[in-house]
Amino acid sequence: MTDLRHPMFNDDDAAREALEAVRWPHGPNCPHCGNADASRIAKVEGKKRSHRPGLYYCNECKGQFTVTVGTVFERSKIPLSKWWLATHLLGSSKKGMSAHQLHRMIGVTYKTAWFMAHRIREAMKEDVQSSGPIGGEGKTVEADETYIGKRETPRKPSPQRQGRPYLKSGKTGGNQKRIVVGLVERGGTARMFHLNDATASTVRDVLVRNVDRNSTLYTDSSRLYTRTGEEFATHKTTNHAAGEYARREGDVVVHSNTIEGVFSVFKRGMVGVYQHCGEAHLHRYLAEFDFRYNRRTKLGFTDKMRVEAIMEGIEGKRLTYRSAH
Repeated sequence: MTDLRHPMFNDDDAAREALEAVRWPHGPNCPHCGNADASRIAKVEGKKRSHRPGLYYCNECKGQFTVTVGTVFERSKIPLSKWWLATHLLGSSKKGMSAHQLHRMIGVTYKTAWFMAHRIREAMKEDVQSSGPIGGEGKTVEADETYIGKRETPRKPSPQRQGRPYLKSGKTGGNQKRIVVGLVERGGTARMFHLNDATASTVRDVLVRNVDRNSTLYTDSSRLYTRTGEEFATHKTTNHAAGEYARREGDVVVHSNTIEGVFSVFKRGMVGVYQHCGEAHLHRYLAEFDFRYNRRTKLGFTDKMRVEAIMEGIEGKRLTYRSAH
């Protein structure tokens, strides 16, 4: 448990030193040229304090930098102590924290809190290409899709449907909602993706890019997974339409209830905490809930470890109000 009376939440110098300890455990690195030689990097100090705090000078490239250069915090006018506090609040709240709540608690405007939260979500985002697929030989992965909110761009029927709308049980149902496909390795990590359309092709693309083909795949009986399931070591389903949600086969229980639990926390957060989310930002909220699930208490993580993981993820990322030109 992190004590909110810790100096890094109230003192900017302590906050900067804490961030330097996380980013530079072996001493400062120049973000401009990559120099890590302590003898070639000097801390700019002086009694006049005419320079900004925490400034370093690199003798290799003659560049200046602080611990926030090359991160999502770069050029931010918000005190680092408030960045630490906002990161702790967002990282330790199981179902998230709204920007309105954040702005009231840390004393910034709503607009600033909203943008801070998105920068923190950017730091939470996992690089799935470098982390590799989930699952593997002897491991089980569950897959499912869910629908949330209303699409901002209504789904248009294909020419083959001749204008007829997509229906399920006589209703449009989830066809005009946003589509989220989720994957979870039992006892491991989860990944959720926002798709424009849920077809056998788009769902297959998510599965083969993110799940090791040597895995055992558990899904419901949706036709989205029928052919793709044949590409994995084993594919087993439960028939939800017939009221079957779990089935025991010897020592193994076939179900997709784990991914349903991941969706449950996500939906409770989106409905109860955030209440509204623009479709263009949905992928950021998915990254937020993925991050916290993948660092849950059951896996041995604490609030302090989650916050430090976020701070380690700020490097090499930028998020600005306007696209860079």
